Amino acid sequence: MNDAIKTPMYQPEIETMSRDEIRALQLRKLKDQVAWTYERVPWYREKMDEMGVVPGDIQTLDDIRKLPFTDKSVLRDTYPFGLFAIPMDDVVRLHASSGTTGKPIVVGYNEHDLDVWRDCIARLAQMAGVVPSDRVQMAFGYGMFTGGFGLHYGCEHLGCMVVPAGSGNTERHLMMINDYQTTVLIATPSYAMHMCEYGEKHGFDWENSSLRVGLFGGEPCPPALKEELESRMHITCTDNYGLTEVMGPGVSGECLASRDMQHIAEDHFLWEIVDPETGEPLPEGVPGELVLTPLDKQAFPVLRYRTHDLSYVTTEPCACGRTHARMKKVRTRTDDMLIIRGTNVFPSQVEDILAGIEGVSPHYRIEVDNESGLDHMTIMVELLPEAFTDSFEEMDKFRKHIQSTLKDSMLVSSDVKLIEPGGIERSFGKTKHVTDLRK
Repeated sequence: MNDAIKTPMYQPEIETMSRDEIRALQLRKLKDQVAWTYERVPWYREKMDEMGVVPGDIQTLDDIRKLPFTDKSVLRDTYPFGLFAIPMDDVVRLHASSGTTGKPIVVGYNEHDLDVWRDCIARLAQMAGVVPSDRVQMAFGYGMFTGGFGLHYGCEHLGCMVVPAGSGNTERHLMMINDYQTTVLIATPSYAMHMCEYGEKHGFDWENSSLRVGLFGGEPCPPALKEELESRMHITCTDNYGLTEVMGPGVSGECLASRDMQHIAEDHFLWEIVDPETGEPLPEGVPGELVLTPLDKQAFPVLRYRTHDLSYVTTEPCACGRTHARMKKVRTRTDDMLIIRGTNVFPSQVEDILAGIEGVSPHYRIEVDNESGLDHMTIMVELLPEAFTDSFEEMDKFRKHIQSTLKDSMLVSSDVKLIEPGGIERSFGKTKHVTDLRK
């Protein structure tokens, strides 16, 4: 048996290229990616033909503006495999969103795509201080969600031991930290806070535990929450950015020298910041909508994907020595999407589900808080007069039915409160359906 340890493919020198080298690499990859996509994906070929654009027109990075934008509507309209660029027999992995309105967004990967993904995850983990000897405990769920498998294989790629504990069962997670001496926790920040509070109530000694790094994602991690997690769990907390449509987690990650910014994996992604209303480019450092073009995707290539996330980007040097551009951490979006424990929830989705339940009026409100440490969603549902009765048993049965229907469709639990007819205040302007009380 060969006892030699295989050296991971992760190459940190990629992150210290000069800006000229980065731009040259991006241009070469962009030309190849546009040609690949044009030749293999009918939707893009037809769209580019309508715009009078051919792959040969891409001669500079600024020429990307000649290409069409892509958004979620395109991915839904071509569901499930209309944007795939390779035969399905060559696809080795499928992931999907939870589905916000109707069908989910489905993405695919071949072996090349998975290699790129593993490299991006290994990079963000290393930026956070993770090293090959670390023991990584996974508290993300495994399934169609990209987070669990993405972080799992990326950390293995770096050379770490991975403990695939999965989501839930907090008591077992704490036992594993003690028994397995795990050093890195992967979770949503809200679940990490839940673990922290649960452990404190049950005598877990965070100060002397083996954990030293938290890799958090799936939802924003506000600065105050990060500070609280670091002080109470005695670990270094970092978060990262990604989205299913362009790969999954790993688009950018936080280094320890610039805690409010994240380095973009520029050798794999070309970024733009555009005006959310006009789509026109904005200067470096000016906040706008982040648009991403993956430069290495083979199975499921997308061009100029509009993320609806608001950020800004700087190419100023970072104290850590990395030369890849940094994006401001995303805290807001151009739409009204909520992220509840890593799952995307839209008010319009709630509205559509309620519209299919007899006896429910069109009036509703959503309230979100995190007082318990976990994101908690309460949906106030106004009843029609014919559905309202004085019977507590009947009302509670109806409430549980609505609650179950919402969970089955959204894949995230919520509390439902029934409101008597006319009980929800009417608005004469734009109705505000959501009150977000999370801190």
